[in-house]
Amino acid sequence: MSGEALQAWWHWAQGIIPASERESGLRELKQFLSAFTALSPLEITLHRFPPQICLKLSLAELQDRWQRRWQERVPLQYLIGTVYWHDLELVVAPSVLIPRPETEELLEVVAAAVPPWQQHGHWLDLGTGSGAIAIGLARFFPAAFVHAVDCSPEALEVAHINIEKYSLSNRVQCYVGNWFAPVVHLKGQVQGIVSNPPYIPTSLVDTLQPEVQYHEPRLALDGGADGLEAIRQIVETAPKYLQPQGWLFIELMATQGAAVAALAMATQAYKRVEILKDLSGHDRFLLAQRI
Repeated sequence: MSGEALQAWWHWAQGIIPASERESGLRELKQFLSAFTALSPLEITLHRFPPQICLKLSLAELQDRWQRRWQERVPLQYLIGTVYWHDLELVVAPSVLIPRPETEELLEVVAAAVPPWQQHGHWLDLGTGSGAIAIGLARFFPAAFVHAVDCSPEALEVAHINIEKYSLSNRVQCYVGNWFAPVVHLKGQVQGIVSNPPYIPTSLVDTLQPEVQYHEPRLALDGGADGLEAIRQIVETAPKYLQPQGWLFIELMATQGAAVAALAMATQAYKRVEILKDLSGHDRFLLAQRI
């Protein structure tokens, strides 16, 4: 399309951003346009478009997707089809939760806590979704074999794409099933378990922002009546799978730290139980090490 036509589209696209979200909306508009053209960030920021521009989709489709962002509140990441997370560019779709910065921090917690002599062997990513944690683990721990579990076949289709993109099919294996069910053959053999399970209480899911409650998979959000349904199962079952001194790491809702620590200590299976804070100062991660 011509640069002149894109200028006209740009002005239209700015005009449909709600006034109350103009600043963040303009940032999204730049990301959106960058995803579907070869324009540089500077060209987009200054609106200096060359005479002819190659689009990765039609102008009508570009317009339709941008309208859906504001009329239907579809997350930008689903419209673009990718998200930058940690040092990765991951494919995402409505079948998977969009990976969050807090989960990047979870990965850093794992890397900082686990000594080199345990950075190998079998590791589990329970509720893998897009495969973000599994891929991150495999890249942090080059001698590890990661088993990525999810109960959604559609989510695992996305995970497979991302695993293949980073050439990790030889070290990351996917399983369809509920938590530990597909990996019973690994009982007593696992060095570490990492999970970002659903942890939002059912009553709160419908209070989340529209982008989340209407578009992200409820299966990955709803943690049951108290938000701890999946966490409780993982904490209580993990010791059967972990080797002595094996590790468990779980991402939590900010208000769940004390309750989850109590769950872990009640098992009497862990010699070390800690609740770690995220960069915002909220209780966010369970770190537990098996006896």
